[in-house]
Parts: sequence; C-alpha cells; structure tokens
Amino acid sequence: MSDSYYELVDADDPVGEKFAATDLVRSTWSASIQHGAPVSALLARALERCEQREDTRLSRVLIDLLGPVPAEGDLWVRARRERSGKQIELVTAEMLAPGPDGTPRPVARASGWRLQQQDTSAVLHAAAAPLPPLAQARSRDMAKDWDRNYVHSIDWRWLTTPLADGPGESWLSPTVDVVKGESMTPLQRLFAVADDANGIGTKLDIRQWTFMNTDLVVHIHRVPEGEWIGIRAETNYGPDGIGTTLGTLFDEQGPVGAIQQSVLVRRREKR
Repeated sequence: MSDSYYELVDADDPVGEKFAATDLVRSTWSASIQHGAPVSALLARALERCEQREDTRLSRVLIDLLGPVPAEGDLWVRARRERSGKQIELVTAEMLAPGPDGTPRPVARASGWRLQQQDTSAVLHAAAAPLPPLAQARSRDMAKDWDRNYVHSIDWRWLTTPLADGPGESWLSPTVDVVKGESMTPLQRLFAVADDANGIGTKLDIRQWTFMNTDLVVHIHRVPEGEWIGIRAETNYGPDGIGTTLGTLFDEQGPVGAIQQSVLVRRREKR
C-alpha cells in the first residue's frame, strides 16, 4: 500500500500525536468533513498502542463522533489508560482539531475494554451464519460517482442489492494504510470499514434522505484474519428521525464480532 488516510507530522507534539489527513478521509456526505471509518481506524490505533501489553487485546470499542470532523487542517490524537488491572483494563483516546478560536478541541472520542487473553480454543462458538463467499460478491465501482474521497480507498464488493429487503451484505478491503509508512493491524483494518455498516444496511434513497451515524460500537470475539472484512447489517427506523444499525462482522473464516450504530435520519430539502 502506498496511499494512506493520514500522515504523522509530529509524534512528540505536546497536544498529542499530530497528523495531517489526505483526501481519502473525505466523506460522501460532504468533502469538508471526514468519513467516520478513517477516524475510527486512527482512534483504534491509539487504543492499541496505549501502554501496550502482549497478553491483552481490545474486546469492545466505542467511538463517539462529537461533531463534523474537519477534513483539512491539523489533527491530534492522544490516549491514556483509565483503569488498570491484571485481567481487565479500560483505555481511552480522543481526536482533536482546531476550534473557532484556533485552540484544539475534541471532535471524536473512543473507549476500549482491553481483556487478558487465555486459551479457549476448545470452546469456540459463533452463532451467526457465515456470509456467502467473496467469489459471489460483485463490485459496483462506487468510486466513479465521487471525486477523490473515502470510497476510493476501499475495494467494496456487494453480495446483496442495495435497498433490497432484508439485511445488506458486503465484503470490503481497505486498499490504503491508516498512517503512511505503517502496516495496518487486523483491528485497524476492521475499523477502516466497520463504519460502513450504516450504508450497507440502509433502506433509504440517498437522493431523498441523509442518514448519518453519531457513534460506532464494536464487540470483537475473535481477531479477524486476512485482507477482507465482511458486513451483514440492517437499519431500523423509528417515526421520529432516529434509527439504529445492527450488524455482524466477518472474516473469510466466519463471524468475528457485532456492531451497532445510532443514526440521525433527515429528509433532504427540495431545491
């Protein structure tokens, strides 16, 4: 991989690691803001690196998007361990960007439960039915519909027809790194696409509605293997402009975790 979502500008900045974003973070809703997936992947990187222990791994990650994350200008990421423990730890991270007065302020936050690992291979179990194989999926060449942005960084292959009844299903693989010059970890790869569950599960026409998620909650029972992440998701809509996406995450061996998102639904204004 040669392209990336971010470039590390200063690892020792007093505010936090300082980054510059590339065009590949840009959202499909607006070129001025970042898609939630690169933000999630960079925060997951921070959680993984925070006072690392080889005998633990992240089991649940919560991402809160505090508002539009700007696609241009300086960004900072910092992390800390909130709760220490032999078997259970809580780590947190936040992304900051300049506010109206130029002072860095949080624009996204993450928390992660990090649990001690132990051999439980004798009791492996995952209830969700596996996705159909990658060979059955087809590309929709989504990049042709937008200027250079997030969709240009993903090999996105659909198993289902968008907006059809039932859960949406896709296989996805990032084609760029999270940070320039760094190899992506399996969990960073997962978070580089997990935020797409809302789009995969939607039943709304993007020409008539907007449906932006404000958060992302992922529970991981098995670390994914390989280049591809599968998503099966469906979004439920209430009568008051609020929806919820529920889904399952996969690798080519089977389920690896569960995902939930809160969704703000708005009818587009007629022009």
